[in-house]
Amino acid sequence: MKFEQMTIPGTESRPATQSRTQVERLREYMSVEGPVGINEEDALTSIIGYVNQTNRAPEIARALLDTFGCLKGVLEARPEMLRTVDGVGPKMASLISSVIPWVRMWNKIASETPGRIGNSREAERYCLSLLAGRRNEGFYVIALNAKCQILGARLISEGSLSEVSAYPRMVMETALNYNAHSVLLSHNHPGGTCAPSPEDIASTLQLQRLLNGIGILVLDHIIVANEQTYSMIQHGDIDYRVRKG
Repeated sequence: MKFEQMTIPGTESRPATQSRTQVERLREYMSVEGPVGINEEDALTSIIGYVNQTNRAPEIARALLDTFGCLKGVLEARPEMLRTVDGVGPKMASLISSVIPWVRMWNKIASETPGRIGNSREAERYCLSLLAGRRNEGFYVIALNAKCQILGARLISEGSLSEVSAYPRMVMETALNYNAHSVLLSHNHPGGTCAPSPEDIASTLQLQRLLNGIGILVLDHIIVANEQTYSMIQHGDIDYRVRKG
């Protein structure tokens, strides 16, 4: 699905001989206005134009969108899959596949200031910054002190497209190494829904019992899927209070 078509001044007609001019004008527009208001094809054309200096940028952009369905699909595709599209070489594939990691890094940096998680929504935003756009599942332990300041976030395991293991020993070691008062747990569901599976809830309760046993609270377990988040605390799947017995 494409966004509503927007005409950039000077690009009303797009004969092949003027394609490079189109790329230059797109680039100039985006440098001033950013990506707001342009459609997916134009956004992708502007990215491709940094590598491909011929008049094929719009053609390659259309071919990528036809192959992967939408801009999100293109940006999430692996470099080797991008290269199956005619006109996409190693440099172009590398540039396209680097967009999401750069955005994720920016989100992480932005979320780490001032370094304190004060409520559930801030916790969800922080976990989103760590896991949004990952192609495989990852499991994070986020250590906090008594003032809910972030002591550190550690990726303790990575899995396949559909599963990841939360190793209890590594979770406990991470919490102890940071001298954490409490932890947030977070993992992602690439391409799926953010609702937890029965196994997600069962493993979280197991980790909670183990951490409670050494005096460390589990404040929440947040699942990320695409740009959505799911809080086990908010949905009543777990209780952050220390359980005895």
